[in-house]
Order: sequence, then C-alpha cells, then structure tokens
Amino acid sequence: METDYREQDLDKEEQEIKKDRTDPEGEGSKESSYEDVCFVCHRPESKAGKMIHLTKEISICPECMQRTMDMMSSGNVDYSKMDFSKMPNISMINLADLQNLIPRRQKVKRKTAPKENEKQVESKKTFDIRSIPAPHRIKESLDEYVIGQEKAKKVISVAVYNHYKRVAAGAEGDGIEIEKSNMLMIGPTGSGKTYLVKTLARLLDVPLAIADATSLTEAGYIGDDIESVLSKLLAAADNDVEKAERGIVFIDEIDKIAKKKNTNQRDVSGESVQQGMLKLLEGAEVEVPVGANSKNAMVPLETVNTKNILFICGGAFPDLEEIIKERLNEQSSIGFRADLKDKYDKEKNLIRKVTVEDIRKFGMIPEFIGRLPVIFTLDGLSEDMMVSILKEPKNAILKQYQKLLALDEVKLEFTEGALRAIARKAMEKDTGARALRAIIEDFMLDIMYEIPKDDNIGQVMITEDYIEHRGGPLITMRGAPALEMQG
Repeated sequence: METDYREQDLDKEEQEIKKDRTDPEGEGSKESSYEDVCFVCHRPESKAGKMIHLTKEISICPECMQRTMDMMSSGNVDYSKMDFSKMPNISMINLADLQNLIPRRQKVKRKTAPKENEKQVESKKTFDIRSIPAPHRIKESLDEYVIGQEKAKKVISVAVYNHYKRVAAGAEGDGIEIEKSNMLMIGPTGSGKTYLVKTLARLLDVPLAIADATSLTEAGYIGDDIESVLSKLLAAADNDVEKAERGIVFIDEIDKIAKKKNTNQRDVSGESVQQGMLKLLEGAEVEVPVGANSKNAMVPLETVNTKNILFICGGAFPDLEEIIKERLNEQSSIGFRADLKDKYDKEKNLIRKVTVEDIRKFGMIPEFIGRLPVIFTLDGLSEDMMVSILKEPKNAILKQYQKLLALDEVKLEFTEGALRAIARKAMEKDTGARALRAIIEDFMLDIMYEIPKDDNIGQVMITEDYIEHRGGPLITMRGAPALEMQG
C-alpha cells in the first residue's frame, strides 16, 4: 500500500497549527500565534478586524458579513415567489461542506508586537551601516567563487552596499531621499550571471529571491502573476513583510519578456509583462498572495511596499550583438576612411559596446529600461578563464571529483595539458561554463565505474591523451609504478 507523504506532512502542519491555536470554544489559555483569515476576501484579522466565526474553521470579516446582509435585504429579490421544490438540484448551503474547501495553509502567522526596548535594538541592528560589509569585502568573498567578471563583481558589490545605506538613510528624515538603483545584467549564456547572484545570496544575510521571467504572464492568463516574484521574496523572509521590504530580487531570463516581433496575437508574456512590472520596479504597494503564485487562489494577501527592494534583472539577450554590429556599421561608407562591413565580426566581447538604444531595439520598452539605470555586461569566457574555473574556486568541479574519489581512498590528479584540452572542448560547445560539467561527466564515467572494483588502486592521473581519446589515464597501484588504464 502506497503512502501519501505529502498528506502526512500537511496533517503534521495542521496539528502544529491546532497546538498553537486558542481553545476551540474560545475560552482560553494563551493567545494564538496564528490569526484567522476571512473566508470571502482572504484578509487576515489584523487588517479586516475581529472575525465572526460561522464554524470552528470558517470565519468572515464584519465588512463581508455586512455586504451579504445588505444584498439579502435590498429587496431586489422576492424569495416568496420562488418554488424551490421544483429545483431538485438546489439545496440549503451546508457549512460543513464549505469547511472542506478551506485550504490547509489558510492560517497566517500573527505578528507579535515587540516591546519598546526590543524595537530600539531591532532598528539599530537593521539600520546600522557599520554592520554592512564594505564593497571591497563583498568583492573579495565573490572572488573566492567567481572567476573573472571584475567589472560585474564591482558593480554588484557597490549596488548592494549602497542599497542598504539608502535604506538606513531613509530612516533619518532629513528630507534627502536617495533613489533606488535597479540593475540590468547582460551576458552570454554560461558566463555566470545566475551563479554570481546565488553566491551573493550565500555570502550575505539578506532576504534574496531568484525568480524566472519565462513563466510570467499578464494578469488573468495561465501562468505566474507578476506579484509571484514578491511571493518568493516573502517566503525567503519567512513571511516577515518588514524584512522582505529590505530584500533583493533577481529576475533571471529577463530577455524572454521582450516584445514579440511580427505577431498578430496578443503578447501576454512579452510587452504586457514589462508594463505590469513598471510599478513593481519603481516602488509601490503591491498585494502579494502568501504561499501561492496567483491571487485567485484561496490564500491570504499581504501588502508589500517595493520602495526599498533592490531589483537585479539578468539575461543572455541572444542576437543583441547583431543589433550592435548593425549600429556600428551604419557609419560605413565608400571611401578611403570607410569601415569594413566585417570589421566587428571577429571582435570578442562586443557586448561591452551595448547602449540603451540597442536594448530598446531588442524589444524592451523605454519605460522598463528607464527603471533599470545601472546597466553592465559580463564577458564571454576565454580558454584561460575556463581552466581557472576548473580548479580555482572553492567548489571547483575538479575538487568535487577529487573529494568523491578520496572517499574511496584514491587520489585524482589532472595534468595541465588535460585541463587545456577540457577548456578547448568547452569553447567549441559555445555554452559557457556549463559545458565543462558535461565534458568531465563524459570522460569520468569509466573511471568512476572501474575504480571501486580494485582496492589496490591508489592514484589516477588524467592526461591530455585520455581527453583527446588517444590513450587511457595513468593508474598507480599502491606501492607500484604507474600503469596506463585501457579504455
């Protein structure tokens, strides 16, 4: 008999909520740490006021109850003329049936008001500029994990530092308000955009949410609503609205919501999503569903102010280089000083020359670009950078395999030629650092399969010949000279 583990988890969660709740009869012991939510409008008790309990589980706010009574007493419907006996499918509403419609996660955690001295300590801890790492400290931490991309690391380090200085300065009330500097990160696939932000999330004790723009659609269509971006941030902050309002949101694959060209259909996942995100980026109070991707679900809503939330958008923007070339070649003409049409064809890192006009031509609307004032690029990876990525970061791919084999008491080594061969193969695939993992998985398969067979193997040396399929790896038995393993 199969066990539904999800149901078990939900039952446990329900039991925990019941433990923390007041007495069923309302006479009771301690104050509940969960507050009731209106069955109709989904607002929590802290916003809608004291709830009217229809049953132990179903509650309704006074406003919704009043609307219901007004509708019934309006006189527009004459119930005396209705013959319900001729309508066999209509019966009185059973509240017990409604109870089954309540989602398991309907309860919202109650916000406990801290004491005055606790408030002072908390505010000092939150807005203490000296506790924020300086930009050079943030960059030093990023250097341990991310190879190259010096400009990108500097920009993102300064932006995060200034973001929290801005939040701190906003509380001083001297009349000078520092504007928010949202960022747009452009770089080829596999250059480290998402990895950079994920590393930043690990290094800083900051509520940070990573969302994907590909699933976003206009309100009312199947897909994620734009507010789902903030739902993830709220979840990362443990549903603490104040903490979430000082967080960072990274929206990946932002180029996928560019305007669709030459289409007669409604662009529900392109320009309309950009327009819907304008107020989100600029700063507004947004109603966010708690624990869901849509407001249509029967879930409570929280109001989140995005004024102090830093937004970082990233995307590969394929074919943007063609737009840049077209702009640069417009100056070409006939004559001695004319530029050649193929002048920029072999230029590496042409993406550095990007302008706002190029991004607009790609399909991003001017209002959207205007709310992302800091635009910077990441360089494509070179062969030398690929070699460094293989061996230098704290969690480098080679170190991961060395640890795996060390558990079998086998030492794994790579020659410099082997690393160069791996980097060359990765450059040919043109998918950035992601190609490195695929290549290593391929040639390590036989080694990982054969090594556990023999307990006498002490060391494995990966050579360039093995990577290029001209020979096998060098195997050293414990207390014996090296032998070449036959593939």
